[in-house]
Amino acid sequence: MKAIQIKLPASLENLMLVDVPEPPEPGPGEIKVRIRASSLNFHDFGVVTGVLACADGRIPMSDGAGDVVAIGAGVSDYKVGDKVVSTFFTDWPDGKPTTTAFTRVPGDGLDGYAREYVTAPESWFTPMPKGYSYAEAATLTCAGVTAWRALVVDGQMKAGANVLVQGTGGVSVFALQIAKAMGARVIATSSSNEKLARMKALGADEVINYVEVPEWGAKARDLTNGEGVDHVVEVGGAGTLNQSIIATKTGGHIAMIGVLTGRAGPVMTAMLMVKQIRLIGMVVGSRQHQLDMIRAVEATGMKPVLDKSFPLANLADAFRHQAANAHFGKIVVEI
Repeated sequence: MKAIQIKLPASLENLMLVDVPEPPEPGPGEIKVRIRASSLNFHDFGVVTGVLACADGRIPMSDGAGDVVAIGAGVSDYKVGDKVVSTFFTDWPDGKPTTTAFTRVPGDGLDGYAREYVTAPESWFTPMPKGYSYAEAATLTCAGVTAWRALVVDGQMKAGANVLVQGTGGVSVFALQIAKAMGARVIATSSSNEKLARMKALGADEVINYVEVPEWGAKARDLTNGEGVDHVVEVGGAGTLNQSIIATKTGGHIAMIGVLTGRAGPVMTAMLMVKQIRLIGMVVGSRQHQLDMIRAVEATGMKPVLDKSFPLANLADAFRHQAANAHFGKIVVEI
C-alpha cells in the first residue's frame, strides 16, 4: 500500500511516498479501515518539520476518515462498510484527562493516517457524521474536538455569551460555527480584511484586524459595552495572551489551545488574578467529546469549512500551503 514516511532529520523535503506492507487482518476487538482522507493540523506540522521529535520512518497525520473493510472477533460497534473517523488520543475514552503526552497519538508516538489502510482497536474510531464526506469528517479529530471542548465542555458556553476567536485556522472557524449554532455572539480577529469578511459571512458579529488595531483586547472589550468577553479561544500563546486577558470579563474563561506566537513570555498575572479569569490549558479531547460533537453537528447540520485539497503524494505541498498562512479553514488530503 502507499504511505508517507518521515525520514530523519524531519523536514518537508524528507516526506517520502513509499510502498509498505498492508496491515494484517484485524484481531479480536480490531477493525481494518481503508483511509480515504486526512486533514492538516499545527501539531502535524510540528512533527513533519522536526519541531516535535518522532521516530525515523514514522507515518504522520493524526486525522483519518474511511471505510471499515474487515472486523475482528468481538467487534460489535461496526460492520463492514461503515464509515468511521479516527480519535486523537487513543487511550482517552472518557472522563478527565489522564495525560497530555503524545506517545499514543497517531502520527506522533504511533504511525498515523497518511496511508491507505490501518488495522487498529475499534475504540480508536467513532462513526462519521451522517451526510459528511470523508474530507469533512477528517477535520473533526483534532480541530473540531478542540473547539468543542474549549467552548462546550470546559467553557460551559451559554446562549448569549460573547466569544472571541483568534485567526481563521481550523479550530477558530470551528469555534465560530459552534458558538453561532449555540446562540453566542462572536468577535473574530485576523490580520487579513479579506479573511475577516469571510468570518462575517459565516456569522461573526464583529471583526477586528489586529494589525490595524494592535490593542485589540481593549477593542473587543469595548464591543461588549465595556464588560468583556465570556470566552476566548486562545491559539496564539505568548504573543496574544495578554490581549486576551484584557478582552476577558471578570470571571471569564480563556481556553489556551495553541502557541503560534511562542511557547513562553510575560503574562499579566495580576490582571488574571484580579479579574478571576479561568485560564485552562487543553489538548484536543476524549473519544466521548468527539461522540458528543458528532451528535451536535448532525442535529444542527453544521459542516466544516474546507480550504484546499491535496493528493497523498503531495502532502509536503499541503504543509507548504499551511506554512504560507494563506488558508481559511481546513486543508485536507485525499487518500
